[in-house]
Amino acid sequence: MKTEKEKMMASEPYDAHCEEMISIRTKVKRILHKLNVTEYYTDRFQETIHELCPNSAKNIHLEPPFHCDYGDNIFAEEGVFINFGAVILDGARVTIGRKTLIAPGVHIYTARHPLDIKERRVWEDCSPVTIGEECWIGGHATLCPGVTIGDRSVIGAGSVVTKDIPADSLAVGNPARVVKKLNLKE
Repeated sequence: MKTEKEKMMASEPYDAHCEEMISIRTKVKRILHKLNVTEYYTDRFQETIHELCPNSAKNIHLEPPFHCDYGDNIFAEEGVFINFGAVILDGARVTIGRKTLIAPGVHIYTARHPLDIKERRVWEDCSPVTIGEECWIGGHATLCPGVTIGDRSVIGAGSVVTKDIPADSLAVGNPARVVKKLNLKE
């Protein structure tokens, strides 16, 4: 029989409020507290980032405050910059491609909840979010569960991404829609 975390990792319905999951998130909250109060640009700060996000590149940059559910489901590649106030609910894998810039206040969600109230009381599930290489996610944008942002795309500030955005696109609005194809290839 699978544990609730194993169900979560398999994108199956799971109980996020069971003792197992609460215990995991409590441990993560302690690491987040340490990250968010540690002196910036110190070895301890970098060590704390990698304790929180062990599956990310060594040179990712997080501006505190930063919040996430688990940390080990964040796969940020080389040169990723995540600015102040980011929230990543990483029940499922969140992949952030190399040299992607994430502006202040961006929220990335993988958690999904049933519409039926009785079901919502007992389970949720997750769907991965993928951001390509060299993207720019504008301030206070929200990326919803299951979306993919193509390489070199720009998401305008305040946009809510509910569907996939192709590579080399400028997408804005709520819901976000492509308003321009970008010519960014070198």
